[in-house]
Amino acid sequence: MPEEETIERAREDEREGKAPSTQAGEFVREEMEHIREGKHGARSPQQAIAIGLSKARRAGVKLPPPKKGKASSRTRKQAKRDLKRGRKGGRKKPSRTRSRASKRALKREGSSAASRKALSRQARSAAAKKATRTRKRRR
Repeated sequence: MPEEETIERAREDEREGKAPSTQAGEFVREEMEHIREGKHGARSPQQAIAIGLSKARRAGVKLPPPKKGKASSRTRKQAKRDLKRGRKGGRKKPSRTRSRASKRALKREGSSAASRKALSRQARSAAAKKATRTRKRRR
């Protein structure tokens, strides 16, 4: 469950008219902090980002699910489910047993997924991907 502070920062971004991806960034940042603090782990930066985006959708950020071909059908389905849950509002208390089980499973993972090196590698590959999309084509 996201911290109140994170939700408030995301709401502030929304009030300022910032994009949903910027609002979701607050949740991803919180996720990275949790991994660094040892609250839980992740296998890769992508997994940590995915957890953050899922939390954002469930908290009500209007972040659309990935387009067909960008992610697996399972991921898209989960994103739709998260979005629906976020729209519904009024959360019921999460299952204690399930929550503890998922926390224990994540605890067994490493914390190097949120290291500076891993995140910079992730950012660099994302920037390179964007560059290839926007690069001027030679004829």
